[in-house]
Amino acid sequence: MPTSIGWVFSRLRLRTAKTSDRDTGVTPRPGGPCWEGTDRGDKMFTTTAFSVWDLNEDLLAGLDSIGWEFATQVQKETIPIALTGKDVIGQARTGSGKTAAFGLPTMNACQPTGELQALILAPTRELANQVAEELSIIQGESGLNIQTVYGGTDLEKQARNLQSGVDIIVGTPGRVMDMTERGHIDLQKPTFFVLDEADRMLDMGFFPDIMWVVERMTNREQTLLFSATFPQEIIDAANEFMNDPDFVLTNTEKLDIPPIEQYSVRIGRANKLWVVGRLLTRMSEEDQTIIFTNTKRMVELLVQRLKKHRFDVEGIHGDLSQNQRDKIISNFKSGKSRVVIATDVAARGIDVDGITLVINYDVPDDVDNYVHRIGRTGRIGRKGEAWVLVGRDDIPQINKISATHSLNITETEAPELPEGTDRDPVKKQEDNAEAADVFGMVPIRLNTISLSKYAISTEIISSLKCTELAIGDIMINEDHTIVEVHNKHASLAIRSLTANGHEATIVEG
Repeated sequence: MPTSIGWVFSRLRLRTAKTSDRDTGVTPRPGGPCWEGTDRGDKMFTTTAFSVWDLNEDLLAGLDSIGWEFATQVQKETIPIALTGKDVIGQARTGSGKTAAFGLPTMNACQPTGELQALILAPTRELANQVAEELSIIQGESGLNIQTVYGGTDLEKQARNLQSGVDIIVGTPGRVMDMTERGHIDLQKPTFFVLDEADRMLDMGFFPDIMWVVERMTNREQTLLFSATFPQEIIDAANEFMNDPDFVLTNTEKLDIPPIEQYSVRIGRANKLWVVGRLLTRMSEEDQTIIFTNTKRMVELLVQRLKKHRFDVEGIHGDLSQNQRDKIISNFKSGKSRVVIATDVAARGIDVDGITLVINYDVPDDVDNYVHRIGRTGRIGRKGEAWVLVGRDDIPQINKISATHSLNITETEAPELPEGTDRDPVKKQEDNAEAADVFGMVPIRLNTISLSKYAISTEIISSLKCTELAIGDIMINEDHTIVEVHNKHASLAIRSLTANGHEATIVEG
């Protein structure tokens, strides 16, 4: 079995899409809501119309009904190959139009017979729902019965839906396995197989389940695999179950980053909520925001705290029931709710074009997750912003993220309040923790050398009514003095020293 990345380029036929396309000499018509209001459409859309391909009339009519006339890069490069019946490996990020890239060839190969012809696997329930919904829209009057199969919902209800006849299943690996073992799915029937977001499947430990499914699809004739990145495990697996696939590279590592503005704010944990309050206050009535945290607990805390400050927010994480998660996502998609707080896993099914702001409340532990997060905005050429709140301990990780993906993250201050707003929705707290060392000592600079160490120590102890343990090292330099004061007393020490005629400031970093 080949084990090097070179296999991809030597074994597979490599097709690299250009970032722009002028082959037809025509100007794309704004097609669909994802185009409107953008100035970067030429980087995502091509001048290739869907009508140039041998798609059935119902599909073309469905595309026309929603204003989709011209293909995105991944669609342009993938669809004509897939229509020939060849296996295809496609590289494309979420939001690039890949659902239609695999969905159109899949539906074009199916007939509304009520017999299972195609299986599409997705990593999460939410993403499976999203894929099924989009396919149902773009199929027009094709009459294909598209059913979802995933955990967290009534198994018997899903079984009844399948028994009534199904042409295409969109499901998660675990539930597809379960339904197969119970006799509700016959994996020998489908000839068309799609694996969506393969890298996320790998991260979530689903590849053994996927191989279990593949081994039972004995009549499989065509396979389409899509992934944003290609770890060696995916390449090796593709070599196992795909038949001489074409490799479609529609984005390099750099192109995988959405064309959005990225900002970082150096801030302590005590004032992260203050920054979030300012960012949310800047939202227009049409804007939508997603806030990412690293833990379910932090989702819950942020929801509580922001609601306390009269922000209308909802939180989504893996401990919620499927009905709760579906309701939250539905409210967000419809625009009924405008701010959602989520963990990385829970956000996988949130595919909303209207997201204009992503806030990384926590810096992600995985460098790739940062790209997945910010990819929620700037969808199909839309404008957007991504902000990351960086504490002192986060600096090595954000530097690693920036270097790994060649990101241009502008370090800036917290945004100003919008015009007409004179009060912060969340009050800024005194926070010296970012300047403290591991023992909690905060360095304070005094622009004086006239006082002795004893005089400085006595003055602080007297004014703060604290013990000498609250004071660390005192260093008298040529033009200034540094005195260490415990974080618990630092703010009061600064006010006291300033009141006594000394210019006192915290030494940052």
